[in-house]
Amino acid sequence: MVTQPPPRDRLLDAADALLFTAGIAATPVDVILNKANTAPATLYAHFGNKDGLVTEALRRRLTIWDREWQTCIESASGDNEKLLAVFAALRAYRSKHLAARWCGFLGTAAETNQHSKELEAVLMDETNLLTSRLQKLAEPVAGANAETLAKHLALIVSGVLAMMLRDSLENAITSGEETARILVDACTPKTM
Repeated sequence: MVTQPPPRDRLLDAADALLFTAGIAATPVDVILNKANTAPATLYAHFGNKDGLVTEALRRRLTIWDREWQTCIESASGDNEKLLAVFAALRAYRSKHLAARWCGFLGTAAETNQHSKELEAVLMDETNLLTSRLQKLAEPVAGANAETLAKHLALIVSGVLAMMLRDSLENAITSGEETARILVDACTPKTM
């Protein structure tokens, strides 16, 4: 006999499948509840409201993304490849964990103009993870220019996530990775 996940997990799964694909505003709570096969009281007991559910769904995404990216960094060899592992992580994350057309964090930030403190915090956590990890990984590559390189790479990654709306997943990631590689190679000191 197959047991289904607990109600909290079913709600998070439904939120992930619906909110970041169809849109937060376009997805009524009753559609989420129906997909999760749960009652309204269950949603409110676990998350307080729809905003709380969105926040926790993003927090779970961030945890999974962080773990996937770290795994790709650990399997990369050399400083440049560790820095560029963000693109391998995007491929791995998308293939294993995601059906949405683009980034749930960017979508949430674009779609909602008034965030709760909790939602704003998880959006900032995602931004901080991207920028701080890229900067740390850029230090052995670019030295004193690591912060600048990391900012440019964060912009490329964000562009890749947005291009997923206009191009195939693989084309967007490949184009972004090629652009990032040119930038990283230009910032890498040449030895004579």
